Amino acid sequence: MSAPTSTRHWDPLPADFYRGTTLETARDLLGRVLVHRHEDGLLAGRIVEVEAYHQDGDQAAHSYGGPTNRNRVMFGPPGHLYVYLIYGIHFCMNVVTETDGTGAAVLIRALEPLEGEARMQQFRGARVTRRNLTNGPGKCCQAFAIDRRFDGIDLRRGPIELLQGEPVPDSAITSGPRIGITKSADLPWRFWLEGNPFVSR
Repeated sequence: MSAPTSTRHWDPLPADFYRGTTLETARDLLGRVLVHRHEDGLLAGRIVEVEAYHQDGDQAAHSYGGPTNRNRVMFGPPGHLYVYLIYGIHFCMNVVTETDGTGAAVLIRALEPLEGEARMQQFRGARVTRRNLTNGPGKCCQAFAIDRRFDGIDLRRGPIELLQGEPVPDSAITSGPRIGITKSADLPWRFWLEGNPFVSR
């Protein structure tokens, strides 16, 4: 499926979208569009790879041991952004799912750039190929200027939003184990668009 070049005709995802099971929402996020209405211009990208995390039986989830000050947003209302720092260097963004009080979220692993690509290059701070601009969770946050300041924001109120985009058929989606974890590593909770060049691997 070819990606449209404008986000103007898409509405934000409704609140009910985020209340399904985390695995359902993870699959449904593929093809949706992440937008950051940055002061320097619009940044937009189509979601092409995600990973699901849940407090129940998933030892890789930040929420597995219960609420803490760090992961409190993950236990909050669905449709909010959970942002954290890894390795003291990279930020990762997650979409909170299910119900208030349930520790569940979907990590955005890769995006296909749609708008603001020149600005994304500047935010990355290095000249990289288009394919390598947003093909990893840390790269996505850097290219979209997303950090801990946006932890807990409502994705229906901006400046960061998720738009309807173009949902993809199940036949275009592949699943498998998540990347870079050692606990609950056998769970096939990573979902991506088969053949999309912006998938991380």
